[in-house]
Amino acid sequence: MVESKNQALLQQAAAVLRSEATAILAAAETLNESFCKAIELLQNCTGSVVVTGMGKAGLIGRKISATLASTGTPSHFLHPAEAMHGDLGVLRNDDLMLAISQSGETTELTQILPHIKSREIPLIALTSRRDSTLGQFASVVVETGSLVEADSLGVAPSTSTTVMLAIGDSMSLVLSGNRGFSHDDFAARHPGGSLGMRLLKVEEKMRPVEHCRLARPEDTVRLVFARPLPSRRTGAVMIVSAENRLVGIFTDSDLAKLFGNRQDDALDRPIGEVMTREPISVLEGTRLEDAVSLLDSCRVSELPVIDKSGCPSGLIDIVDLVGGDLAASSRDSSSTETDQCRHSSAA
Repeated sequence: MVESKNQALLQQAAAVLRSEATAILAAAETLNESFCKAIELLQNCTGSVVVTGMGKAGLIGRKISATLASTGTPSHFLHPAEAMHGDLGVLRNDDLMLAISQSGETTELTQILPHIKSREIPLIALTSRRDSTLGQFASVVVETGSLVEADSLGVAPSTSTTVMLAIGDSMSLVLSGNRGFSHDDFAARHPGGSLGMRLLKVEEKMRPVEHCRLARPEDTVRLVFARPLPSRRTGAVMIVSAENRLVGIFTDSDLAKLFGNRQDDALDRPIGEVMTREPISVLEGTRLEDAVSLLDSCRVSELPVIDKSGCPSGLIDIVDLVGGDLAASSRDSSSTETDQCRHSSAA
């Protein structure tokens, strides 16, 4: 009995998803020249894109505004009811308005339209009907089409708001693509959270070389580990040549192996004889996400960062990344060829 009830619930849920997915696919097929004109208006806007909408459409508008702002287009949301009580003052003459309403007849929204028109502010309408009040005031109308809501009564905003959001996303992303929005641009707008961490450059998380342990190939292992630490302990010593180029690495794990194999005499041998030669490394400017993928695929805990001449500028230590929520993204990329781990640079 319970299983039968659960099955019915799953079927209802699937029907909602199929209904909304079908509506998005239909919207993709009906895009026309109006969409291109809307992109042109957005691209030529020298001020901010001010998004407005009431109720559920307003909530969708807030998300569209946030996506625009995060992908290179200055934007903010204006509540239509608040606009009629003083907030129209936030509008500047070089702004553009994106107004969202499925019916195109929402009272709070239509009330501000004459004021927008009187200031000659371009207006993009996202609505179902070109001949609606909103459509008639608009410079460009991007139609959502006549949609049937996905709920059993056919009235709760669901399919319509999903289509609004999808079209808003397509506007934002087409616009950012046309502007050549880059990883660096995205990172500048997302410095926090796991997403921000993934977009950082290695220089922003590495331990700078002055805080790392360095040694010459001729230094003995005992001498290297007897030296005072430059700062907080790292799990590796970078071995550099007389020209200060990276030639090897010796990790705490390597030291443990010497003790485990009872090679105590190795402590008095030159570290160059027991180091890992041509260690994997990354160039300055490498994205942290790529460096972490390399750590994961090569199963190492320390990753030297070098400049173009091969001299170390720092070290990525896995300990410093704990809590950065990069593990998932590194596992997604862990199909990196193992022979990549044998090279001296991951550039």
